[in-house]
Amino acid sequence: RLVNNRALTAELDKIRRTLEKKIPGAPHESLLVVDAAVGRNALDQARGWQQDVGVTGLAVTKLDGTARAGFVVSVVQDLGIPVKLVGVGETLDDLRDFEGERFVDALLDVNDADDLRERFARIAA
Repeated sequence: RLVNNRALTAELDKIRRTLEKKIPGAPHESLLVVDAAVGRNALDQARGWQQDVGVTGLAVTKLDGTARAGFVVSVVQDLGIPVKLVGVGETLDDLRDFEGERFVDALLDVNDADDLRERFARIAA
């Protein structure tokens, strides 16, 4: 949903307040689910949702397609919001814990450290 959807933001804030009343310290986690194909707009979405509802982490979906989700670097670096989960399919069983090294390898299209060294050597030559 769009971050400028004030009705949705108000509803999420109400949910948060209700949880706080019922469970001490709640909510314990507030994940923003972002489609990997969204691109740089994801940074704006994360910034807005973090301000409005207090996002504590990202779940990046549709990483099984062609999208690489390079925006993740900016969200983590600029906003300090960690990636918690990635979706690599269409079912709940396709959610995986985020593994930074694997993500960077896929982002750079690198198979291993030797592959990366070879690529840099070709660029530098």
